[in-house]
Amino acid sequence: MERDRWATKIGLILALAGNAVGLGNFLRFPVQAAGNGGGAFMIPYFISLLLLGIPLMWTELSMGRFGGQYGHGTMPGIFTLLWRHPAAKYLGVIGLFLPITVFIYYVCVESWTLGFSFFSLAGKYRGAVTQESMGAFLHGYQGIEHNAYFAGRGWMYGFFVVTCLVNYLVLRKGISGGIERLANIGMPLLIVMAIVLVVRVLTLGTPDPAYPDRSVSNGLGFIWNPNLAMLRSPRVWLAAAGQIFFTLSVAFGAVQAYASYLRRDDDVALSGIATASTNEFCEVICGGSIAIPIACAFFGIAATQAIAQGGPFNLGFQTMPIVFQHLPAGNVFGAMWFGLLFIAGITSSVALTLPAISFFIDELGWTRKRAVNVISLFTFGAANLVVFFLAHGFMDELDFWAGTFGVVLLGLIEIVVFFWIFGSNRAWEEITRGAHIKVPRAYRFIMKYVTPLFLVTILAAWIKTDIRRVFTMEGASPESRPYMWGARILMLGIITGFTALVAVAARRGSFAKKRENL
Repeated sequence: MERDRWATKIGLILALAGNAVGLGNFLRFPVQAAGNGGGAFMIPYFISLLLLGIPLMWTELSMGRFGGQYGHGTMPGIFTLLWRHPAAKYLGVIGLFLPITVFIYYVCVESWTLGFSFFSLAGKYRGAVTQESMGAFLHGYQGIEHNAYFAGRGWMYGFFVVTCLVNYLVLRKGISGGIERLANIGMPLLIVMAIVLVVRVLTLGTPDPAYPDRSVSNGLGFIWNPNLAMLRSPRVWLAAAGQIFFTLSVAFGAVQAYASYLRRDDDVALSGIATASTNEFCEVICGGSIAIPIACAFFGIAATQAIAQGGPFNLGFQTMPIVFQHLPAGNVFGAMWFGLLFIAGITSSVALTLPAISFFIDELGWTRKRAVNVISLFTFGAANLVVFFLAHGFMDELDFWAGTFGVVLLGLIEIVVFFWIFGSNRAWEEITRGAHIKVPRAYRFIMKYVTPLFLVTILAAWIKTDIRRVFTMEGASPESRPYMWGARILMLGIITGFTALVAVAARRGSFAKKRENL
């Protein structure tokens, strides 16, 4: 059965950009920047982009394109091609576990953006003009508490079901008919909405003359004027490196799956740069020019920092709705803000499920319909656990092990396998094959030595600072611990299930037959 292909070059670029441009660009980036010293954060951020982000993007695009030529679009099959060791295919299970686990909670947050877009137009949160009241609105919607705004989870669950259904319908249409078409429509629309919001923010000035220090210009200055003393803090460097993984969606296994639908001599060098550039425009120029400056203009720099440090959703779901209520046509701008987030979310979420779908099609011979149906039913059922156990740390547990620690581990594994086991000469040949730009030769040294060293440092630092605290559930309430263990059991079940399926594929000869063609 011939594998699907991208219909156009621009479709591929937009799909890759859609995968990269997600909720992290507009929700996580402002929080990380504001909470880690503003301008001080941007220096290690761009260093991490050059030494981690771009090398991993090129590595994953090259690995995916290479694997696709032999019928493999996922990590178990790709690792089997790169490393002739019986354990290679099982090491690749990480590349199936991470994206599907992240999707399980990511789709829930994505559904919140759809709900809040509707609430903005309908004026449902009108009158909630303090952090406390808007926080109560958010918690009521999430089902964390029952209050005057929401009596139960009905609204949230409705938007959750709609979001899962939209993801399902896109995936059923395949690569060119579903994902590419979504990107062709969604990405231009997202960029237009982001630019409109940026222009509105930049023309805001000083909303309250009584507080001349609360202005958009001061907010922009906070982002771009670095306090160099902050660079001595390891926490700032770790936060910046972690953001690069989120913002480019590298080390999730999705980029390889996308690239596996390329032809042998299709460019990956320029595609990688174009993807990273589009992502950085959306994150730094747009994402950095909306939430932080507008929050600084209404609440001041100190208050904005405190809001950002209070939680990952406070700035986007609590502060922004308050601000929009003070603007003319604020309900329209609010709907645009949350609509932008929904588009960013869905172009990323469809990518997160693609590795599992591709695995079933490539290695087990399933039809697309069957693969999409099974994955969609499983993720819907598992995401229900996040919906109902959100207040007990279920999402946070999945996010740390899969969305934080796991991606750094996979990034290190794939760069070592590609440049050290497969070989730096062959790896460089894959990266430069069909390239539409001249790849700086210095990157051969960076990708072989600097990037893995950088990743080892990050991994070691996280193990030192976070692993013991997270593993022992330090600070968790006795009521939440059973639910957090439930999240770990779910993750163990996903790993075990994929390991068993890889073993089934191996018995069918899927990996051996395709490797013989090398």
